[in-house]
Amino acid sequence: MKKTIIGVVIVAIVCWLGGSWVLAKQQPSQEKITIVGSTALQPLAEAVANNYRTKHPQTSIIVQGGGSGTGLSQVQAGAVNIGSADIFADQQDGINANKLDDNIVAVSGIVPIVNEELGIKNLTMKQLQQIFTGQITNWQEVGGPDLPITVINRAHGSGTRVAFEQTVLKPGMQAVNAQEQDSNGTVKEIIRNTPGAISYIAFAYLNDQVQSVSLDGVAPTADNITTNKWPLWSYEHMYTQKQPSQSTANFIKYMQSEKVQKTLVTEAHYISIHDMKVEKTPTGKVTERK
Repeated sequence: MKKTIIGVVIVAIVCWLGGSWVLAKQQPSQEKITIVGSTALQPLAEAVANNYRTKHPQTSIIVQGGGSGTGLSQVQAGAVNIGSADIFADQQDGINANKLDDNIVAVSGIVPIVNEELGIKNLTMKQLQQIFTGQITNWQEVGGPDLPITVINRAHGSGTRVAFEQTVLKPGMQAVNAQEQDSNGTVKEIIRNTPGAISYIAFAYLNDQVQSVSLDGVAPTADNITTNKWPLWSYEHMYTQKQPSQSTANFIKYMQSEKVQKTLVTEAHYISIHDMKVEKTPTGKVTERK
């Protein structure tokens, strides 16, 4: 009798183990995508990643900032699946663009911001240039209060800085020596808490805690970017190695899809790649989109 009971128990255990093994075999393997780089693209990447996970629960997506330079160097080294950047890879020292695949997933507007109590809502492009090169040092010189200008620049390696200086500064000009920050969020907080401060951030980070600045009477809007009437903008790139994993390729394809571009991209205050009427080269030349 005891032998019979033991036999039944053994059979039950074997069946349970076998069933567990079959269930484990049936479960899809977990896929992991790591995205590192541009803080300008980070809010959109996080929003799309969250949406993608609901449709593909077997995919784990980690999104981190660090700056465009970091994203490009990490994807080139094979440390991450996607390196996000606001610049073309060949604009970054130490990066071999020929070894990477460039996927443009959105356009990000760039907007000058000042402390909201300053009272400055418009500058000419010339004035902005003179402020960031140190030729204008007091707000009184541009119709503001008698208050020293505190320039907060983006860190070297920031794609937003490259795009800003490519548009605002002329060849050979050097930005004034100033405090540097590599995060859009940090820059916004400094401007909010510093009277007389000026910097620039991506559209996605703009809120009523800081004052956006128009240029030559043109407002920083998505519609104005599509025609280059507002000239401060950059492509948002997702770089991969030449043979990305299938899950990585699927995610980028999803991000570039018209449905995501018309919903998540625009809702997050970026511009859809499908809406652009112009295109920009790595050197900053803008032409009508073909």
